[in-house]
Amino acid sequence: RTLLEQDTCHLMPCCFDALSARLVEQAGCALTFMSGFSVAAARAGLPDTGLLTVTEMLDQGRSICDAVSIPVIGDGDTGHGNAANVQRTMHQFAKAGFAGIMLEDQVAPKRCGHTGVKAVVDRDSAIARIQAAVKARKQGADLVIVARTDARSALASSQGDEAALEEAVWRLKAFAELGADVLFLEAPRSEQEMLRFCEEVPGKRMANMLEGGITPLLSTERLGSMGFALAAYPLTLLSTAAFAMRQALVDLQAGKTPEQMLSFKELKTLVRFDSYLEGADPA
Repeated sequence: RTLLEQDTCHLMPCCFDALSARLVEQAGCALTFMSGFSVAAARAGLPDTGLLTVTEMLDQGRSICDAVSIPVIGDGDTGHGNAANVQRTMHQFAKAGFAGIMLEDQVAPKRCGHTGVKAVVDRDSAIARIQAAVKARKQGADLVIVARTDARSALASSQGDEAALEEAVWRLKAFAELGADVLFLEAPRSEQEMLRFCEEVPGKRMANMLEGGITPLLSTERLGSMGFALAAYPLTLLSTAAFAMRQALVDLQAGKTPEQMLSFKELKTLVRFDSYLEGADPA
């Protein structure tokens, strides 16, 4: 919340495990986000289609939160059930060490917002999820609530682009009135749509910068000038890591030692190996 009070747009590279989170912290970023897509891919080799359980996400989240001192926002998907489940998910994420949670209005099982979302729940159900989250926050699960809507994508084919965007904006306004800390319009198609979001929806706003996705890729400075407080990069680390590992395997198969890699010394430093050898607390 202290970061959100600052009049700037924070770069927020998304992590998928403890090591990637530590790299984000060492790079000097003020916060990170545990990407559901990335966790599903890295942990289980699965697509982001709601296949991982809340227990698996929490297990991954604990490792991430334990590894860094910067705030971590967790991907809470749809809240993993009804309003009661949303409240329990909030309390579980808080106990795991997260600073925030993202909750969305897709129909379960959800899917990545840039792969053709087909359906969102009705208005009442979407509102009930955020109401439940706010109630849990008042009960002690003091997480920053990032309220997301996928209505822009889900309703476009049946209602048209303009009506879909109208519905998305309506929902985000409602989420803001309920007390959500950050508002997130997933998959806007243009800068004009992003500007409309910033102009019409009050509060702090998040942008999602997915390379090869639907939303235009803009600089953090440009996003800040538009009115965004957070600029998430959900797959940058996962994609670059997978590319590097694949290239390393090509090099090994060709009988070569990969040239672009951390030295053994650097790798030991990254995982704080010396702290263990000295008997100090590695945390």
